[in-house]
Amino acid sequence: MEPLEITGFIFGVAGVWLTSRGSIWCFPVGLVNVIVSLFLFYGHQLYSDSLQQAVYIFLLSYGWYQWTQGKTGNDLPVKNIKVTDLGYLLLSGGILTLALGSIFSTYTKADLPWIDAAATSLSFIAQFLIARKILENWILWIIVNIVYISVYLYKDMHLYAILFAIYLILAVYGYFSWKRTMIND
Repeated sequence: MEPLEITGFIFGVAGVWLTSRGSIWCFPVGLVNVIVSLFLFYGHQLYSDSLQQAVYIFLLSYGWYQWTQGKTGNDLPVKNIKVTDLGYLLLSGGILTLALGSIFSTYTKADLPWIDAAATSLSFIAQFLIARKILENWILWIIVNIVYISVYLYKDMHLYAILFAIYLILAVYGYFSWKRTMIND
């Protein structure tokens, strides 16, 4: 195992656990995770994943800003997504998947460009939904985590496969935790 993989694992688990708890500390911890992961994925020729980590830097910064608009991150309430918004986001994700898959399958030696592109697109949507404290982000993360477990096993990145299995468990926990918060508010 590479030192980057171990570092990413530790900060990744901590970041998702903090997110599932609704803690604003998820953002700085998450930033460390995505910067480390960006370099790790690039070294493994997972270019969509590398791009994903670069975009996460901006999405995490946006989320941090959104959650700090009140006195605490708890001031932004958990809510459900509107069906029309979900439709627009999924359409955008489909278009992004086609664009990324085409680029990476044509112009790079990327492994699994289409699967990687689809998971990356769904991840962008899920991360955007976290920034807005939309409950359904966790459903997307459950799907994404299942895909990435398979990808990382295929790439012999066993620690990251375990990491995404932990993410999967935390996504289920996060869904029920946020749902409970939403009901109690």
